[in-house]
Amino acid sequence: MSTLPRITVACFDHDRVMPVMDGRVPVEGFEIEPHVLPTSKLFPLAVQEARFDVTELSLSSHILQVARGEGAYVAIPAFISRAFRHNGFFRRANSGIETPADLKGRRVGVPEYQMTAALWMRGILKDQYGVEATDIEWRTGALDAGVRHERLQLTPPPNLKITPISEGETLQSLLLDGQIDALLAPNPPKAFAEGDPRIERIFPDFERVEQDYYAETGFFPIMHVVAVRRTLAEKHPELPMALYEAFSTARDLALQRLEEIWLGSANRLSLPWLNASMERLRATMGRDYYPYGYRGAEREVEAMCRYSVEQYLAPRRVSASELFHSSLIET
Repeated sequence: MSTLPRITVACFDHDRVMPVMDGRVPVEGFEIEPHVLPTSKLFPLAVQEARFDVTELSLSSHILQVARGEGAYVAIPAFISRAFRHNGFFRRANSGIETPADLKGRRVGVPEYQMTAALWMRGILKDQYGVEATDIEWRTGALDAGVRHERLQLTPPPNLKITPISEGETLQSLLLDGQIDALLAPNPPKAFAEGDPRIERIFPDFERVEQDYYAETGFFPIMHVVAVRRTLAEKHPELPMALYEAFSTARDLALQRLEEIWLGSANRLSLPWLNASMERLRATMGRDYYPYGYRGAEREVEAMCRYSVEQYLAPRRVSASELFHSSLIET
């Protein structure tokens, strides 16, 4: 029987975390109890209950809670979810929206105003197209099925309109009915994925646009971090570094596996143009395309902290270093 301290660790099943969750990569000095949960279930548990010792955490939620003086967790600079976001801008066909600048004065749906994907998309709107959060009338709720609410209570100023949709409605149905004009979505709405011509991407050639954005900014937008309960990190000051090293090793294994599949001969993934995708990726972002560590991410996280204040989420401008455990600032 193990005498190591036992900690609960909760993440979604990303390829880059599963070597920790399935035991292939140990967290040195600790025994883990893994919990694999989708983020839609995990994030409310993290910010409302702090149920797990170590958790995947929305970085936007973490910024908001730190700025409020709340939150049970401190972040580890293992950025286990990153995603470009220009692909998530959708419009209703014949809406008159040609570019993101045309969203000014429009009604736009987003599943949660405070979610990290929306934080980035509104940051893109302001920095690249001059559209402020207050220029848009926001509707919030489930994208295309079920029910969704803000996981953290918000108190927007009078000039920022955020209205939850009614029970039984979805953002997709409102878009198709003409009650909203566009969507900022973390994933394609079901009707679009099924080929409904009434929903269109604002950036049809989103891959090229995202490549240009990366070339201009150097940002591969950070979505989620690993976070550890503050009281546990105080009790075991070696734990944050042990977690960082474990999740870094897990990422390395996942990327090595992907490279082996890419360079293999049997097309082991069901993706016919995997070769083309990997070659474009390397040409755009190089070999170190999924970086962890605080120093390389500091400028990007500072931009997120700025976005949070500009979008009337965080009540004060926090610094990037406030979000992460002090032992990892030099990573």
